[in-house]
Amino acid sequence: MPEKLTKQDCIELLVSKYAALGGERYPKRDDFSEREVVAIKAYLGPWPRALEAAGIKPARDDGRAEKNKQKHIRSKRLRTEAKLAKRASARDEVSAQTKKSNEKKENSP
Repeated sequence: MPEKLTKQDCIELLVSKYAALGGERYPKRDDFSEREVVAIKAYLGPWPRALEAAGIKPARDDGRAEKNKQKHIRSKRLRTEAKLAKRASARDEVSAQTKKSNEKKENSP
């Protein structure tokens, strides 16, 4: 049984394959055995992130993390506003019922 690949082995596999391809294109999953692909993805994540981790592909910096953070904040605020509106509605309903009840007591002989 072949020995287990390490994270460093996976990086070296990607870099050496990229060099063997002459830098003309990025290595593809098909360029490796199934065992190697599984190890690379296990240690380095999805294929594009693995190429970035190996230093082959430039890291994407499209502000995605900041966009996701802002989206999460907006979502959280909307949920909070909905909860507050629901509580206010329930409070108004109880207040209206109490007012009706008090009016009935005052009008009773």
